[in-house]
Amino acid sequence: MKFSLLPNQWVLGLGAICLVSSLAVLAFSKQHRDAVLHKLHFHKHRRFSGASTPPRSLSISKESPASCNPDFVTAFPPSRRCILPELADKAVDANSKISTAVEPSVEFLVRNILPTTRSYCLDNDAPKYTPTGFSTAEIKAMGDFPAYDILSGVPLPEPYENFDSTTALPRPYRPFRWAYHQTMSLTKMEPDWWLEVENSYVERVKQRQELFREHGVKVLDYLPGSELACKELMEMCLQFYCARYPTCFSLSPDKKIFHNKLLGTKTEIKRFHPLHILLNNVPEDFAIVLRNEEDGMYYFRAGVICSSLGWNVSTKIGMQLKEIHQPIPDYKEKMSFSMDRYFSKMPTNAPIQRGSWGLEVDTPLFMPPGHPHEKLREIQKQDLTIDECYLRVDWQTLRRLPLSGGIVFNFKALFTPVKEFRDEPYIPALLLKILKEGKKNLMEYKNTWHVEHVCVPELEEYAREQVASGVVKPENKGEEEWQVTTLCESPYFPGWEEKWHRQQGF
Repeated sequence: MKFSLLPNQWVLGLGAICLVSSLAVLAFSKQHRDAVLHKLHFHKHRRFSGASTPPRSLSISKESPASCNPDFVTAFPPSRRCILPELADKAVDANSKISTAVEPSVEFLVRNILPTTRSYCLDNDAPKYTPTGFSTAEIKAMGDFPAYDILSGVPLPEPYENFDSTTALPRPYRPFRWAYHQTMSLTKMEPDWWLEVENSYVERVKQRQELFREHGVKVLDYLPGSELACKELMEMCLQFYCARYPTCFSLSPDKKIFHNKLLGTKTEIKRFHPLHILLNNVPEDFAIVLRNEEDGMYYFRAGVICSSLGWNVSTKIGMQLKEIHQPIPDYKEKMSFSMDRYFSKMPTNAPIQRGSWGLEVDTPLFMPPGHPHEKLREIQKQDLTIDECYLRVDWQTLRRLPLSGGIVFNFKALFTPVKEFRDEPYIPALLLKILKEGKKNLMEYKNTWHVEHVCVPELEEYAREQVASGVVKPENKGEEEWQVTTLCESPYFPGWEEKWHRQQGF
């Protein structure tokens, strides 16, 4: 599978999120925005966002680059300095003085921005500032594991009551939509579900460790200038784990040791690079893009990605967004400007989520170019059975890191046997509609052809059974059959919680 021709969950999902979200960052009242700008002493052209939950679907702006002529060098995300007083009692004494510092102007930030193309020590005598307005001196004063819920505006998760790691399953994501081309099903990220732990946790961690031993920088790498963002992401993940799964994970009182009861390990945090701590403890993928101080554009500077199909970290690291997305048809003409504008303005308190999907033979996690499994995507295997066919969902989130200002794309590959759809109301008919009538170029990009000769007949049988049993029926009077459309429960299905709980033994 070549990266430029066939489905790519990371690139497609990232483009979808940014394109559809470009207006959400600006979507709140002018009166409120102006009041906040005045309070923070912002220059008028530096836009602040108090974006809340994005709607299910948004119209994509038709505004062209020529009509806006943006200067990304002077474009910064909303400042987070307003929370410094709240952090004063949670950090070292120096922070109480720093918290009263004046809001830096855009011009000041441009001159004193923290470089992301070279390493920079927080102990340097000449403080630098991140895109979200914090100085290196202030970040140093906050110490390790500051209150990232306050810093970001995203609350920590609630503890998962009665969590059992041996039976836990991911939620049954079915991100199918019809009409397939009309919406991107974008929603506000649920703080409790940013990172999920399930019964495959131990196995997945071992699998990812083996992938790193075999492939090295193809699955994990970082460039100079990414140090702060990598540390910040690692701390946010461990902080989340400890809050969400307190019976499984904990930090020592001095925050120097991470205890992982599921793996039976103790990690001295300062001994390892942050991405290696994530590799060894958090079986999810992360790609960090950072704002370049020279042009204001965002570049892929660090990542641990073990579930890519047809590409890998080493083929994309160091690239600007438009270079990463170059293989996508019409990207330059229709998506590039919206992508760049969204990244320049995305606030820290409005992370978003979505799901992308595909149909696979078995459960391929990592498939670099030339992998033998690619051949299965080029043929319709005659002896293929439904037992070998799986739905792959890449559940994705996008959020800005509050200190470094970096943007993190996080995703996790989840596999479900297609046979599971048999007792999931409306899912067989909805998926059939997409496979049979989806827009040709979109379906070619998604590349489901190699399993359709087996999946389509099976789904047709499931759909007939659901109609015959009365599980699927017309919604409106006068209709003879259900008019296929996106489900109200999307990205799930009617009764999903009951099935999910039953499978876990509740």
